[in-house]
Amino acid sequence: MELQILYEDADVVAVAKPAGLITHSDGRTKEETAEDWFKEKYEGGLASPKPCGGGYVHRLDRDTSGVLVFAKNASAYEFLRKAFHNRDIQKTYIAIVYGVPKAKKGVIDFDIGRSRQDFRLRSAQPKAKGRLRDALTRYEVIGEVEGYALMRLNPETGRTHQIRVHLKAIHHPIVCDSLYAPGLSKSKAIGNKPQSLGTPNLGLSRLALHASTLNIPLPSGGRTTIEAPIPEDLSVALAHFPTAC
Repeated sequence: MELQILYEDADVVAVAKPAGLITHSDGRTKEETAEDWFKEKYEGGLASPKPCGGGYVHRLDRDTSGVLVFAKNASAYEFLRKAFHNRDIQKTYIAIVYGVPKAKKGVIDFDIGRSRQDFRLRSAQPKAKGRLRDALTRYEVIGEVEGYALMRLNPETGRTHQIRVHLKAIHHPIVCDSLYAPGLSKSKAIGNKPQSLGTPNLGLSRLALHASTLNIPLPSGGRTTIEAPIPEDLSVALAHFPTAC
């Protein structure tokens, strides 16, 4: 497995994770992971007796593409984990959602807990299960066509499925989100029956969410912005929008 390296120095390596690749093993499957790639390249393989003490410092969902960062040593790992915890990382995502929000710019500030109906899901409902954790996502609509909106999103917290849950909570779930919009994913994103004659078929078969940029502090000092190119399948869908991303 080869991953495109977007940025590298003595402490940090950032790659472009493709959709479909999991960040790390879930303990249930034996598929390759981004973590496997890191260990093979920087630790001499999975059986190496001398791990570097680093590893992934944040996660992306399986079907989300974009920037994924690894620390190459223990001190860099602690530095970056602290930066994520202290919200010193500036994250930008793009997503295509069903429908067009009335407010073209705003903040989604709903606490997130676990769904009472499905253990796989998170929920922004007031009666969500377990501890409710604060979550905040800033958004802006940067393009629209009949039936869909292209959005730029800046999550200030890093809760599991945060963007997916927040967009569902405002009734504009992400295109092809099989967990949070299963009915829409089957009937509108890749089906042959669009909502209206003007609604395009985007031709997507994966979650329309991409972690486009990360601005991070560096263990060696200063900051850098890392940008992941738009994957080809998502580029085809984005071509439907008048506003280039």
